[in-house]
Amino acid sequence: MKLSVSHIMKAYQGRPILKDCSFCFDRNITYVLMGSNGSGKSTFLRICTLLESPDSGEIVYTVGDTPIHQDMGLRRRITLVLPRIGVFNTTVLKNVAYGLKIRGAHHADIEQKVARVLAFVGLEHKKKQHALTLSSGETQRLGIARALIIEPEILFLDEPTASVDPENTEIIESIVHAMRKEGRTTVIMTTHDREQAERLADSLLVMKHGKIENMPST
Repeated sequence: MKLSVSHIMKAYQGRPILKDCSFCFDRNITYVLMGSNGSGKSTFLRICTLLESPDSGEIVYTVGDTPIHQDMGLRRRITLVLPRIGVFNTTVLKNVAYGLKIRGAHHADIEQKVARVLAFVGLEHKKKQHALTLSSGETQRLGIARALIIEPEILFLDEPTASVDPENTEIIESIVHAMRKEGRTTVIMTTHDREQAERLADSLLVMKHGKIENMPST
């Protein structure tokens, strides 16, 4: 599945944020988008994930040359992890299992997939712990696990290491790097950290003047 963004415009209270913003995201690539605070990175991700509508322009998901109807079926193939995620008032395991339960997955499949995803994000030893007692970094990893359990074709990560301690930042980076190495998921991630972006990106982008550009090499 590919994503094409064409001539997106978005303003808040008369202040333009995205200005004729266009870009094509290929499948199974890790994109890292940089930009200053207020440049429109988070707005761009919300529009791409159909959580917010642009003032004008078009978001098109395609398989081959065929556009995908923007219904619940598409929404279940993409997901967004925010910088400060909310967690359910239950265990880590049940938090991660929720996305499969509402999709009617069988119990045995849920157990197997949850175990695999928790191991992938390094939280298998926390599965019985109450999610509200996790550290901020562990909570962010839980959010990534909840996203990965549904096996999204495109995963959007909005500042996944913001306000996260160095140890968990390193773990989150290793998660993104592992997904990049596997090459099965398109990742579109935002960050303020240039060095982090260079470590993780197949394609390094910058949001500037309301548009997305390829970042020049240094």
